[in-house]
This record gives sequence, structure tokens and C-alpha cells, in this order.
Amino acid sequence: MDVAEAKKPKALILISGGLDSMVAARLLLDRNIDVEALHFKTPFSEQNEEFVEKFCRDMGIKLHKIAFKKEYLKIVLAPKHGYGSEMNPCVDCRILELKKAKKKAEKIGADFIVTGEVLGERPFSQKKDMMLHIEKEAGLEGKVLRPLSAKLLPETEAERKGYVNRERLFAIKGRRRAPQMMIAKELGIAKYPNPAGGCLLTEPRFADRLREHLMNEKKLTMLDVELLKVGRHFRIGKTKFIVGRNERENHRLSFLCSRNKNLSMLEVSEHRGPTTVIVGEPDTETIQKAAAITVRYSDASKDTLVSLRYNSKNKQLVLDTYAMPDSELRKYMI
Repeated sequence: MDVAEAKKPKALILISGGLDSMVAARLLLDRNIDVEALHFKTPFSEQNEEFVEKFCRDMGIKLHKIAFKKEYLKIVLAPKHGYGSEMNPCVDCRILELKKAKKKAEKIGADFIVTGEVLGERPFSQKKDMMLHIEKEAGLEGKVLRPLSAKLLPETEAERKGYVNRERLFAIKGRRRAPQMMIAKELGIAKYPNPAGGCLLTEPRFADRLREHLMNEKKLTMLDVELLKVGRHFRIGKTKFIVGRNERENHRLSFLCSRNKNLSMLEVSEHRGPTTVIVGEPDTETIQKAAAITVRYSDASKDTLVSLRYNSKNKQLVLDTYAMPDSELRKYMI
């Protein structure tokens, strides 16, 4: 076969939408490699999906998506390799992603898998020994190319087979993004997200809320995750309730309540106020306290008797109560 007619090698790159994976993808394209991308969304993802789609579209890269649900929640509940700084099971998460990537690569006929990982950028999952352990557990030992740190890592199959030239790869390490930003500028990548964010499990406030939930509920469902993402959280005995902080959260809570029979809802009748969702089957005293907390976050003055509507699958009530004093409210706040 003529050299000109030779089939280009194909790579499947795991793309998060962050700077590192964007730079890695563009490097592959510049090396005359056929590139397809795989993007994962977990229940705790905060990536801008539209940004990922636009980048791939602009680069002419076919984008595949995989959404993790119940299988990911099992990892969060009991990660084999433990948690990172908060509730983030980064090692087990990466193993799961690479296992899925392996199947996708086989399906699309990709010759190798690529990530934008940088050695030492994350203290838990991006140490050299751990990175190599992760790919081994995923059944991809020596088959994952990390272009940004390749020269600091063992030679991969893609390099040995000549799909990429090791001398044209990089030796970046650590948390500073200056090298990637310089390469991005050279490659014409002008827009990319800030490094903050990405996974709620790494955020201390959310992680605390999740720990409290698991300690009391002993379970984690997709509904639980959706509720953990919004509102102010309170617990009275075995009952938890969530108070919306703004109109968007009120709408979200109302929607979740309408779709789940084990949720009940409180709303202020004659004043602007939050939507409150109650999880479980509260007794009358708990409903009354939840109503008083709801009034506390409404526009009604603290000395005004306020009417509220309570709706559940079993009962509908009209309640009248005053705002709960902050000194008492703090006892129930999660």
C-alpha cells in the first residue's frame, strides 16, 4: 500500500472539557492522528457540557458520551481505594472510566487511548505509581498515552508502534498550569475553563453534607444526590428537609417533589418565600417546625403569623406559624 494511502492511527481521548484534555486533543490532531473523544458525566459533575460539545465540534472531533448513575453511586459508597481529600473516590472513578474507554475504543477501532493527565497535578490519583496501577486494573497496562507527561512515564504501546513520536511529547508535572497555557497559546486555544470546580465530591461543604446523609440514611440514590445539590439542609430526628435558596432552587425542589411520592412540600401562602421539601413521613410536630423554618426564610416579618400549605401523598394541611428564631434554627441546620 502506498504511504499516502496508509490508514492514519486512531486515538480515543478522554475529554473533560478542562485545559489539559483540550491541549492533549489538539496535539493529537497536529500529529496527524484520527481523534474521537469520550466524555463522562457523573451525578456529581459540574463541567460545562456545552463547552465540551463546542470544542469537539470546532476541532472536528466526534464526541461520545457516557453518563454514570447507579454504578457510580456504589463506588462513592465504598471505594476500594478510599477517598481523596474529601468524598472523592478519584482512583476508583478513573479505573471505571478507563474500563469504559477500553470498550469504546474496541468498538470504534481506536488504536490507543489518551488522557490529558499531568503527573503530580492531583495528589491522590496522579502520582506515577498510582497512574500505572490504575491503567493496570483497567486492563490497559502500557496502553494509555498521556502526552503532557509522557517523557516522565514509561514508554507506551502507542510510542513503540510509532503512532506518536516520544520526542515530540512533553514532560510536564505539578499543579502549575503555565506550561499547558503556553502550549495552548501556541496551538491557538484561546478559551478554556478555570481550573476550579469539576466534581462536587471534592468540595468540603458538599462532602460534609454527603457524609451527614450517609451517616443517617445508610444509602445513596440518584434522588438523594439531586436533593443534596440544592437548598439549605436541616434534620429533625430522622426527618430531613431542604429549603430552597432562590427561585431556581424552588422550581427544582417542586419538580423533584412532583416526581417522587415519598417527598412532601411546604410553601408560604401569602408572602414570597422558599419551597421546602420534606423527605420521609414526618409527624405533626416535625411538620410544624419545618413550617417555622420555612417562614424564617420568607419575606414575612418575624412577628407575623404566616399561613403555609403542606402537601404530601397522604394529606394536605394549612398551617399557621411564626418564624423560628435563629438560635433554635441553628440546632437543626446541617
